[in-house]
Amino acid sequence: MTDTSNLTLPLLAAAQAQKHVTVNEALQRLDGVVQLTLRSRSEATPPGAVLEGECFGVPGGAVNAWAGRDGEVAQYVNGGWVFFTPKAGWRAFVTDRGTTDLHDGSGWRAGGVSAAPGGAGMQVMTVEQDVAITAGGSVTAALSFPARSIVFGVTGRVTDAITGTLADWRLGDTSSDDRFGSGLGTAQNSWISGPVNPFVVWAPTPLMLTANGGDFAAGTVRLALHYAAFTIPDAV
Repeated sequence: MTDTSNLTLPLLAAAQAQKHVTVNEALQRLDGVVQLTLRSRSEATPPGAVLEGECFGVPGGAVNAWAGRDGEVAQYVNGGWVFFTPKAGWRAFVTDRGTTDLHDGSGWRAGGVSAAPGGAGMQVMTVEQDVAITAGGSVTAALSFPARSIVFGVTGRVTDAITGTLADWRLGDTSSDDRFGSGLGTAQNSWISGPVNPFVVWAPTPLMLTANGGDFAAGTVRLALHYAAFTIPDAV
């Protein structure tokens, strides 16, 4: 046996010369995998600018130095790439998605908090987006709760002051335009905290911003959706 069974860390051999080389390699692998952070798991081409020790989840169809490494974790070490095969139960924070993902033994599940052997699982997600305010009485955001998700609420912050003839504004969706708050502030750094009793949306449900007492002119609001979703068992 030359490597450990779980993290494939290299083991020292009896009477081995230059033991420090093997030990340092094992430490580098531990440094990447323990408290695992993936810069991305959607980039199919190894990036040109990368920091020593950074890790990536290799997606399907990867090319160049990642070709044939689909599903593995690639770590940049000493000017090249080393690879690990993730196992069921591994968790990783994915920087470009802002999610903590769970590996179920066959793939990563975004925001996964549980995963059954047959593929069923549960996800808890926070999805954030800057919403540009346009002129008019209301704005429908591109940000949507996905179909069949369980809604917990919306939070947000005004990043560029909201201008216009309005007194304040309300935040909701097409079925209730003040579901997540009303009388909301327009100044920069005004914040929104709109928890609700959890409910299910059966179709994609976008957020709606509505002006009170006038119209919007401009501004930007950073909004975050908080929800849970189920994944069904895999096909057989």
